[in-house]
Amino acid sequence: MVELDVRRTADGALAVLHDPAVPGLGPVCGLDAAELPAWLPLLEAAVEACDGMHVNVELKDLPGEPGFDADGALAVAVATWARTAGVVDRLLVSSFDLTAVDRVRVTEPALRTAWLTLPGYDQSEAARTCVARGHAAVHPPESVVTATLVADAHERGLGVNAWTVDDPARMRVLAGWGVDGIVTNTPDVLVQALRERRP
Repeated sequence: MVELDVRRTADGALAVLHDPAVPGLGPVCGLDAAELPAWLPLLEAAVEACDGMHVNVELKDLPGEPGFDADGALAVAVATWARTAGVVDRLLVSSFDLTAVDRVRVTEPALRTAWLTLPGYDQSEAARTCVARGHAAVHPPESVVTATLVADAHERGLGVNAWTVDDPARMRVLAGWGVDGIVTNTPDVLVQALRERRP
């Protein structure tokens, strides 16, 4: 699975960028799609480039960031695009903003959604919240993932995808606990670590 971040441009296009601003140009929310540099893809092109793979789309529209929209325009736009593009079955939509992923589910109930949590959260409570609201997975930071959390989430039918893990030893521990996914900056290291676990 490929994980990518999406932001909404001034004219409503869906741009794939982690940071709020394009270097040298300013915030994504203040630019039209035609003003984006050639290296910065729109969501449609990025998902097309991942043909044959599932894609985790993280919504990047958080309080304190330029152009934050409390009404969830980005969530609605991504869910609507996924339905129109016929890629609902390939996507997992996640966000640190629980109301945003709730909005995705209201807009397109067939889309799988996940809540990204932070270290200070009660992770077990977060897992219960995800189940109650119909989300498919919880995405905790790897530092707070435990074997108990994974087992409890799985008992509730909830997936656990840990972020962000680049240390092969920690990758092997998490895999041993049965996490469903590991977000990493080094997929080659992850592949090798998982191969080394096999008998």
